[in-house]
Amino acid sequence: MTTGASSTTARMVRHPATVWRGVLVAAMAAGAVGVFDAQAFVGRQAPELTDTGWINSSPVSIWALRGSVVLVEFWTFGCFNCRNVEPQVKAWHQAYVDRGLVVVGVHSPEFAYEKDVDAVTRYVTDHHIPYAVAIDNDFSIWNRYGNHYWPAMYLIDKRGVIRYVRVGEGGYAETERMIETLLAETSE
Repeated sequence: MTTGASSTTARMVRHPATVWRGVLVAAMAAGAVGVFDAQAFVGRQAPELTDTGWINSSPVSIWALRGSVVLVEFWTFGCFNCRNVEPQVKAWHQAYVDRGLVVVGVHSPEFAYEKDVDAVTRYVTDHHIPYAVAIDNDFSIWNRYGNHYWPAMYLIDKRGVIRYVRVGEGGYAETERMIETLLAETSE
């Protein structure tokens, strides 16, 4: 036979994940745990992309691309989320390249096997990726952008300013609207 006290006690037992979630939220609120805000780079001049190896292109420079809208996508071939975003990025490239969109993939490896440039080249060839891909094995571009995620997309306007950041999958309609907005702007 159960008493009211024991049934109340049973209801107070919490799953460990719930407890840790509460601790994390409290720590974040107190400022003890920082959360990277990808939007912090919006409005800043885009960092350069040089100092790396390239697939499908000679070195690409943000400065040389002034007057174009640039989509910089951080990805790695072993990332399932990156693979899920890939068809949309290729579709944007195809749909907007003639209107001034330049897509630049930045391959930043998560695991050691992804540092193999021949494997990256095979992936780019096998998956028919037509745009420039920077090999960022030392994370120099990743660090210049302050990036923390795969995949992450940075839209850069015609003046070289980061105007939009999208992290992860989804948000395709919003991203495409921003591409169209930036393409419609003048470069002055």
